Amino acid sequence: MSTLPPLPVPPESDEADTPPVRPRGRAAARLLPPTRLTGPIPWVIAILIALVVIAAAGGLALRNLATSASAGLSSAVSVQVIEPNPDLRTQRGEAAVKVLTGIEGVTAVRLVPEAELVAMLEPWLGEAAASGDIPIPALIDVELGRSAGPAEIKRIEAALAAKVPGARVDAQGDFLRPVNDALMALQWLALGLIALVALATAAAVWLAARNAFASARETVEIMHLLGASQRQISAVFLRDVVREAIFGAVLGAGLGVGAVWLLGQQFAALDSGMVSGGGLVLADWLVIAAIPLAGVLLALVTARITIALALRDML
Repeated sequence: MSTLPPLPVPPESDEADTPPVRPRGRAAARLLPPTRLTGPIPWVIAILIALVVIAAAGGLALRNLATSASAGLSSAVSVQVIEPNPDLRTQRGEAAVKVLTGIEGVTAVRLVPEAELVAMLEPWLGEAAASGDIPIPALIDVELGRSAGPAEIKRIEAALAAKVPGARVDAQGDFLRPVNDALMALQWLALGLIALVALATAAAVWLAARNAFASARETVEIMHLLGASQRQISAVFLRDVVREAIFGAVLGAGLGVGAVWLLGQQFAALDSGMVSGGGLVLADWLVIAAIPLAGVLLALVTARITIALALRDML
């Protein structure tokens, strides 16, 4: 009886004797759990970015409005012939037109009809404006080829003084000076609001990054012992912080642009010539488009500084 040959004995595996491979360096940093900005911080960033977009659009619109109004009236002059006698007032008005037409640098002269003046004053004076009881000065609109500065006003006054007594010369731009000052104040207010919102955004990101780092502090210490560098650990935090900052910035920019568009539609419905000068141009929209990018950059810089300081204190 033949016997079966012995079964081959498998070689003993040496896996049991091999120690587990520990992650090191970048692999160790990847062991950090996904870091998220705590709480409603992304939504807070969205709200702050929306406020910045609205404030920036308002400031740019006010700047365009002031520029448009100043440009339209910078070369315009008003001449008033103040005379209670209607017949004499008419004669002096016509004489003033002749004098103004002959002055060098004057490009257009227009004697405003009395009926047009009555129509302009009627909303304030009522029927008294057309009664003739109130003397209405003769009004002449003058356009100059250059800006109506103090020297131009004095030159026109000197030319009128000899032939048209009682004539008063005013630069129309002076009438809008209080309005321009108010618009300038509103622009500074918008700029201050943008600075405050940017500061609030940085503070929110700083607080969120500190909380996120504190919650993963023990894991960071272990990863550092396994060989992960500060730069690799910081990159893990920044990756998630930037992702959520982008989410908040895009959402906030959409909300802000939507609000600006609705406000623009409301002002356009007024059909006012002065308000139409406050429209936004392509350069303004490019500035507005840069706001969410600036917000993400601000969040990135703030988070980087916060994580770097926290790692320096811990390690």
